[in-house]
Amino acid sequence: MSINTLELHRKVEIAIEEAERTTSAEVRVHLEEKCSEDPLDRASYVFEKLEMNKTEARNGVLIYVAFEDRKLAIIGDVGIHMHVAPNTWETIKERMKRDFASGQYAEGLCNAVAMAGEQLRQHFPYQHDDRNELSNSVSTHPF
Repeated sequence: MSINTLELHRKVEIAIEEAERTTSAEVRVHLEEKCSEDPLDRASYVFEKLEMNKTEARNGVLIYVAFEDRKLAIIGDVGIHMHVAPNTWETIKERMKRDFASGQYAEGLCNAVAMAGEQLRQHFPYQHDDRNELSNSVSTHPF
C-alpha cells in the first residue's frame, strides 16, 4: 500500500465515527494482508470473533479487506438483512475496488464506511439514547 498504516487507520476510524453519528448501527473495518479462503467466509468468521453479532439490534456491518490477496467482503448482521437490499454491499465493494485500483486505499475505505452509514441511517437512525456498542478502531488482529 502506498499510505502510512497509522494514517490509514486514523482516517478510517474518523470515517466510522462520522458514519455512526447518524445511525444506531455499528460499523467495523478489519484489515489483513492475506486471505486463503473465500472472503465472505473469512469475514463471517471475523464478524463473530469481533463479537459483532452481540449488538442489541443485531445491526453491525463489517467491511473486510485482505490487501495483498485483493479480496474484500461486506457482511451485515441479521437485523441488517431484513432492511438493506442484497446488492447494496456489491455496489459499495465495486466503489472500493475502483478506489483501490487507483491507489486510494484510505479514500476507498472511508467511502465504503460512509456509503454503508448512509444505508444504515435509513433503517437504523440515530437514537437519543444510543451508545457505541463496538469499538471504532480498525481491527487487524490475526484470528
